[in-house]
Amino acid sequence: MKRAVSFLFAVVALAPAVAACAGQSAEGGGASVAPAEGEGPPRPRLTAATTAPGDAAPHPVLASLAKDPASPTDPVASAHPTCSAGMVLVEGDYCPEVREPCLSWEDDPKNPLARCAKFGPSECVGERVHKRYCIDHDEYVAPGSELPLSDVSWTQAKGVCEQQGKRLCMETEWEFACEGPQILPYPTGYERDPQLCNFDKNPVLDDKGQLLDLRQPEAQLDRCVSPFGVRNMSGNVDEWVFRDRTWGEWRSALKGGWWMPARDRCRPATTAHDERFHQLQTGVRCCADAL
Repeated sequence: MKRAVSFLFAVVALAPAVAACAGQSAEGGGASVAPAEGEGPPRPRLTAATTAPGDAAPHPVLASLAKDPASPTDPVASAHPTCSAGMVLVEGDYCPEVREPCLSWEDDPKNPLARCAKFGPSECVGERVHKRYCIDHDEYVAPGSELPLSDVSWTQAKGVCEQQGKRLCMETEWEFACEGPQILPYPTGYERDPQLCNFDKNPVLDDKGQLLDLRQPEAQLDRCVSPFGVRNMSGNVDEWVFRDRTWGEWRSALKGGWWMPARDRCRPATTAHDERFHQLQTGVRCCADAL
């Protein structure tokens, strides 16, 4: 009971930081399924060429990238010759619609940000689609820093990726890299474990009501690894993606959650923030086409 109360307090106190979180994907509940094609509002068909007015200015980190755009931001060698240094090859059959039954909730399941302590086996209820691409092993870390880049908008994150000859991940690419062919709810399995990944931190506000910076260096989270070997896809920073599955007004979506006590799973997405939104918890991970 105390955990549920503290969680609800954190959500209320963090209202400015998680504004419009009610506009999440349909996978907010444990056993729910994304609406079928043709149900509900029309699903936008988005492409990388789509543009929108009022895009934010480039992030300052782009200036340092321009000086040395070829330098990898991660020392990890590529796991496959078709991917550049610091990237992992993801290949397999992705399921667009799944059931993920929660067996034990930590919070009231009616809350869209509720945490599930333990899931039952996932079930694919859609036709699988083959995917093959490269994804960054880690969240983007700017040259000279140890912490993942944060406080970036979707537009700025897109620029950070493109400056490196990469691109923002599509939402479905990000999901598959996180959950693997087994469709795991968390990158680390069916059970929630804050000892493995950087989430469920409390308190998250300082004595002035400001958000505490609780990002952690990638090297400190070596056990927060997905089935494909991708690190920190749950917690640490929310990661911008190019939305291609969930509904929403914007091209932008956030995946993975951050250090607050909330869902931090592979499937849910925050789709209510526009492409210029940025706060301390918003970061980026890039993708690229496999050769």
